[in-house]
Amino acid sequence: MRERPAFTLGVEEEFQIIDPETRELRSHVQEMLEEGKLLLKERVKPEMHQSVIEVGTGICTNVDEVRKDVTELRREIIGLARRQGMNVASAGTHPFSRWEDQAIYPDPRYASIVEELQLVARSNLIFGLHVHVGISDRAVAFQILNEARYFLPHLLALSSNSPFWLGRNTGLKSYRTKVFERFPRTGIPPVFPTPAEFDEFVRILVATNSIDNGKKIWWDLRPHPFFETIEFRVCDVPMRLDETVAIAALVQAICVKLYELREKNLGFRPYSNALILENKWRATRWGIDGKLIDFGKESEVPFRDLMEELFAFVDDVIDALGSRKEIESLRWILENGSGADRQLRAFHQNDGDLRKVVDFICAETSHGIDFSPPARAAATASAHLRETT
Repeated sequence: MRERPAFTLGVEEEFQIIDPETRELRSHVQEMLEEGKLLLKERVKPEMHQSVIEVGTGICTNVDEVRKDVTELRREIIGLARRQGMNVASAGTHPFSRWEDQAIYPDPRYASIVEELQLVARSNLIFGLHVHVGISDRAVAFQILNEARYFLPHLLALSSNSPFWLGRNTGLKSYRTKVFERFPRTGIPPVFPTPAEFDEFVRILVATNSIDNGKKIWWDLRPHPFFETIEFRVCDVPMRLDETVAIAALVQAICVKLYELREKNLGFRPYSNALILENKWRATRWGIDGKLIDFGKESEVPFRDLMEELFAFVDDVIDALGSRKEIESLRWILENGSGADRQLRAFHQNDGDLRKVVDFICAETSHGIDFSPPARAAATASAHLRETT
């Protein structure tokens, strides 16, 4: 009998560095990294643009550990930015800053991407949430990956948090999605029945100088090339840490449920990319206020109704995972709106002043975080204990 996967979690969030006076993006990551590395070691790193700073949790065995890590990381990054006279915002795009004004981080990898992709890379000023699920058995990982593709539009709708681009209301709830689609090897991944078929695909790309390694495969869900994880990359980075933790909990629950079905010889039907892309577009355009297609019924269904079905789908695994509270908290998004809905509400309430929208995003980014010295000391001690055990 094969060993059950650990289904550990790892969460990465990409944040905006904001000038508090202009509310524009500021290319300031190099100044933040020196102190950031002392505080967070390898859990903080730059991204391609210098106005982006990325943080990542350690390997978390459950959602409670995810919450502790995400809270600590946000606390430290926001505190670090404030000490440098900056703010931090968590949204999939900046409401009005122009990508042309942002410097590229001086790193050979980013230089090679810019050289290859040119304007497509330079204009890719977006901010995402990545959730890793630990599955060491590659055959099992690919079975779950193939079936979990169906749920990518659901996750995108819940996380949609990028309605503005270059000072315009785009009319989309996740414009970040459309910006990233300009990159090659993005979008819904194809079905790979076995790891060997995926390995052959990567081998051909490397042999033909299309890529140098699997990290240049940027699908919405991919087998990570170096870690024993599958990585969900479809989400906009949410504003509140509670949203990030709840979405990570849902990702884990989906994977565990699909595994449990497999163990009972009850697999989940893998749908074609063409059909899933129809739902992805609907999630991109309308977020949680739209309708997705129920392919089994061949009919449109309001997203909130589909979420009720998804809650029921994972209900029998979430107690064992200790994530019922987090899964139930997703109803807050359904009742109050995704990040995109709340940004748009702030936009209309402030007569279209996008600077006020940035202020709102910054406030939401720090929501639920205690910045008092005792809280910071406790978080630091907890992180140190986890690193040494």
